[in-house]
Amino acid sequence: MTNMRASVESFPPIIDVTARILILGSMPGVASLRAQQYYAHPRNAFWPIMQCILGFPENATYPERTVALVQNQISLWDVMQSCERSGSLDADIKEQSIEPNDFVSLFREHPHIVIVLFNGLTAERTFNKWVWPALSGMAPGITRLRLPSTSPAMAGMSFEDKLTVWSKAITGC
Repeated sequence: MTNMRASVESFPPIIDVTARILILGSMPGVASLRAQQYYAHPRNAFWPIMQCILGFPENATYPERTVALVQNQISLWDVMQSCERSGSLDADIKEQSIEPNDFVSLFREHPHIVIVLFNGLTAERTFNKWVWPALSGMAPGITRLRLPSTSPAMAGMSFEDKLTVWSKAITGC
């Protein structure tokens, strides 16, 4: 087995003009890249958590799930536009290879975003290092909050506990 690093690229954001919440991951994993869908790994808890919070059917298709996000003023993107990584783990990202997404344009085009939720520590750290300084105060009223990663690699927290934290962040309850 080889440990070759591959250059990987993220997807465009799922967003519309009404977006108030921006959920940020770090970079899609291998299963997501293969499927060209956010959070496609079958053991990732993201879509089951969103299903519980937003109430879409358990068997909803990917397009139906993304519509549910948009209808609830939730947008989805990754901090990184591209990076070099072997496998799917954030720990395998070559930091010097990180190219962040264009958040200056995103916040300029979507001024109603008031909450940024990070899906895990790597997304938060990468955003704070590579993105936040470049925003130069253009988003002063934005609340930023790290949530427990929905990744199957984050097995130290139960689904129910993750759901509680995510639900409170998204609904305020």
